[in-house]
Amino acid sequence: MASERWSISKLVRTLGPGLLTGAADDDPSGIATYSQSGAQLGYALCWTMFLTMPLMVAIQIVSARIGVVTGRGLAANLRQALPPATLYGAITLVVGANIFNIVADIAAMAAAMRLLVGGPAPAYALCFGILCVAAQVLIPYRSYARFMKFLTLVLFAYVAAAFSIHVPWGKVLGATVLPHFSWDRNLIVMLVAVLGTTISPYLFFWQASLEVEERRVKERRKEAPLRDGEQAAQQRFRPIVVDTWIGMAFSNVIGFFIIVSTAATLHAHGTVNIATAADAAEALRPLAGPLAFVLFSLGIIGTGLLAIPALAGSAAYAVAETFGWKNSLGMQPSRARGFYLIIGGATLLGAIGAMTKLDPIRMLVWSAVLNGIVAVPLMAMMMVLITNHRIMGKFAASRKLAIFGWLATLLMSVVIAVFFLSSITG
Repeated sequence: MASERWSISKLVRTLGPGLLTGAADDDPSGIATYSQSGAQLGYALCWTMFLTMPLMVAIQIVSARIGVVTGRGLAANLRQALPPATLYGAITLVVGANIFNIVADIAAMAAAMRLLVGGPAPAYALCFGILCVAAQVLIPYRSYARFMKFLTLVLFAYVAAAFSIHVPWGKVLGATVLPHFSWDRNLIVMLVAVLGTTISPYLFFWQASLEVEERRVKERRKEAPLRDGEQAAQQRFRPIVVDTWIGMAFSNVIGFFIIVSTAATLHAHGTVNIATAADAAEALRPLAGPLAFVLFSLGIIGTGLLAIPALAGSAAYAVAETFGWKNSLGMQPSRARGFYLIIGGATLLGAIGAMTKLDPIRMLVWSAVLNGIVAVPLMAMMMVLITNHRIMGKFAASRKLAIFGWLATLLMSVVIAVFFLSSITG
């Protein structure tokens, strides 16, 4: 019985929304932020990847649990708890930040493709935008989810890149175990950017909505609903916890290796500023060799294909749930026109933005900062929902989950407060 429970095939089947959410977290804008952190500050922020992981896992479990218990996405639940003006303001900020991210991600993918094979980056940007829209609109959800799960393997390119160069692991270990902080404006901005790209609002909406999709699949299979008892609930919650821990650990480990790779090459050789994730790949070529360059470039394209559907999809779920539209990746476009219109519009708008000459590094870093700012009130709202017995019933958060969720909210609040204080005093 135990061997079946923990078999490899069982574990692979368990992986789903948590893994996809974690992989989407390492999008090209996240890669650029981690790369800029490594180039500018060396190993100084390596500690963030592990110290914050339990808090990141907790808040993602909160979003997942809200989705699977209520059968509604995050925005649909917030609609019941918030005044309309507050809800519309929050959703507008999330959608704006998502489109900002899509622009940056597609621009990085196009630049990486141009580095690998040559040709015009604007044409690649348009092609990537059309490809991502077509994938979400034309491919059924279950097939699409399996493809996305397979695509997460591309993230191991960053682990391979780190081991293809010389890294002073003693320094890395010291910076990881002993957190470094100073009242330095650049370090504070980068800390907010790293946390903002690690604990991002779109991830909350995306995982909650994917759990709703998974719940619909289970209901069609006539699996035991949560209300059938504590045992049925635990059977449903346990895979979510495992899936989320693996997905978030995967995300943070990859982020850690990106910081290490760029710190050991770019920072060590005096390159402290980069413009995009593709620039980081290009800068690696003379310092780390063609293998690291190719791995880094392919990783940018692969993670973009993972992240853009998450960014556009989470925006579509948020808007559709806010206004009560039909929404599901399992529905035909003709049955959820508004939902798919948001997906297509956000993605193509991002592709058009990527074809312009906007300043990419300013867009990347400040979109991450914006994510961090928007995350704070959303996390507080989620904690109010998950601890509300009227909404969650007997499946409200345990004391342990509530503590870690509120700690995550407190951490983001403190970091954002420090950011604003440094802006005033600096």
